[in-house]
Amino acid sequence: MTPSISTKILSSLSFNQFHLAYKRMLIPVILIALVASDITQNVTVNTLSDAFWAVSCYVAFTLAIYHYVSIFINKDNKIVNLYNQSRTYQVIFAALLGALPGCGGAIIVTTQFVGGRVGFGAVVAVLTATMGDAAFLLLASKPDIGVFVVGVGVVVGCLSGLIINAIHNDDFLRPALKEALSLECCKTNHTHTSTEQKAINIQGAFWKWLLIPATIIAGLGSFQVDINQLLHISPMSIEWIGTILIITSMLLWSMTKEIKDYESTVSEDRKNIASHPIQKAAQDTNFVTAWVIVAFMAFELITYFGHIDLPTVFTGWGAYMPLMGLAVGMLPGCGPQILVTSLYISGAAPLSAQLANSISNDGDALFPAIALAPRAALVATIYSAVPALIVGYGYYFLFEM
Repeated sequence: MTPSISTKILSSLSFNQFHLAYKRMLIPVILIALVASDITQNVTVNTLSDAFWAVSCYVAFTLAIYHYVSIFINKDNKIVNLYNQSRTYQVIFAALLGALPGCGGAIIVTTQFVGGRVGFGAVVAVLTATMGDAAFLLLASKPDIGVFVVGVGVVVGCLSGLIINAIHNDDFLRPALKEALSLECCKTNHTHTSTEQKAINIQGAFWKWLLIPATIIAGLGSFQVDINQLLHISPMSIEWIGTILIITSMLLWSMTKEIKDYESTVSEDRKNIASHPIQKAAQDTNFVTAWVIVAFMAFELITYFGHIDLPTVFTGWGAYMPLMGLAVGMLPGCGPQILVTSLYISGAAPLSAQLANSISNDGDALFPAIALAPRAALVATIYSAVPALIVGYGYYFLFEM
């Protein structure tokens, strides 16, 4: 039977036509709505201004330095290759590589484990020490605490790796594939649509011209300098400028990648190896900023509308906070970890929860680790939860009870 005209029309109206492209656009749209509303305007402007001047600018500056320095680091030099000569060296160097913000260090160790050049202890060490992009946020916002937490991660990573070396052989859970695999997590060539590439280019230009002046203003603000008074501009002007700039950065970020699955939601955008350091810093900064905004706005809106003092509420949950940090740390991806770090920075979560999360989380590194050696990645993640539990609750009982 020949389909009727109405049937043909209905069949042609595929649900794909109603598919919401660039779901990340919801963040800037919601922010614009909150700023436009008289009810939420004040709290939103102040929160977004703090997020931009006190977080995004420092994260961008830290990331720019990191990506410039990484140009001069040759991963094949004698110092890095030294860890192939000894099981102990493997663990120490793996923990140090894991301490590098981002996922690069974990990828190096994981691929070398698959290729048979390092042992399982090194995998446990690097995943235990890895904090992912949350390290950038913590180092930029609270550098003293950031160095402390990263240092604890290195020490715990070394001890965990050495213990694993005493328990398991080097080839424990090594997959059958022996040759090194060419897989990149954070630095890889990736095909973008025309719209995405334009947004990426503008995103890089945005931070290229803004980085130095924004960092100077952020630095003055950190020393309690009234920027509005210093520049002889109207009260709240710098707050509104910060709000406009952060929403603009989110608009650009929202069009650089489509959300398709869990990994594309919680992991940073893949970058072209040949990209300029500022371009890479811009992509990472806006990813971190998006998750910081989610955490900060949720915190402030719950406090504002619910009249709830979250730090006080979470204080009552003290005994469960390290366990909460550990549980979130078991989730793949940097996004959930940035939420925990944001809660710590805002005072809602204690340092014990931050420590447990930092040690248990593997950031984006867990995705390629699962792809390369799924059984080893799973067991290493479980093993990293044990020291996270010990350190988190150890700090809680010693300093927070």
